[in-house]
Amino acid sequence: MLKKRWIVVLPVLLVATAFARYAGGWAVVSVQDLPDYAVAGQPITLTYTVRQHGDNYLSDLRGSVIARSRNAKIEVAAKAAPPGQPGTYSATLTLPNAGDWAVTIESGFGKSRVASIPMRALEASTKTLPVMPADERGRRLFVAKGCVTCHTHSDSKAELGEFAPELTGKRFAPTYLAEFLANPSIKPPTVKDLRMPNMNLKQQEISALVAFINSDRKVALAAKQ
Repeated sequence: MLKKRWIVVLPVLLVATAFARYAGGWAVVSVQDLPDYAVAGQPITLTYTVRQHGDNYLSDLRGSVIARSRNAKIEVAAKAAPPGQPGTYSATLTLPNAGDWAVTIESGFGKSRVASIPMRALEASTKTLPVMPADERGRRLFVAKGCVTCHTHSDSKAELGEFAPELTGKRFAPTYLAEFLANPSIKPPTVKDLRMPNMNLKQQEISALVAFINSDRKVALAAKQ
């Protein structure tokens, strides 16, 4: 009975409607294989896809990737180039300083963009990359994968996300949430005109997003103080 209840409730909360955005003018920008960290002074390549309405890959766009330092007024940018696959683009940046950065991807398709992807650059002398907690990785992926195109979450510093339900404080059955993120088409037939694109997430990405969506970061942070 509980499983059926989640099957009905979850898709209503985790879907983007094709009619919520201005017709034809929006796209989902999704980063592939987002690295946990960058290393100061070393190039990092970000590859992303642009899909109109979350489904149709858009080629021949003139996009760019911009990184801004959060601690100093430094900005680096690079033009994106298609590596060969339809609707896929890559850009290589070098973050000059260690510290926290915010990465913005301008897709080149109308106002579709992804802003403020958190990126920490480590010192070049760092020998071992620190282990990133799953919920923190999920917080970054919530932006980088394009979830913020439609959804909002108070722990995600993103500019969009006003066209689908607020996810702050929501809790879902972890097993079904993971299944839904892997295949959003598993929704009840009674839910019409509602859909979330299949982002082709990897298992590690799904686990991280489940940890983030189901976490109470404010309570956890308060407990550590």
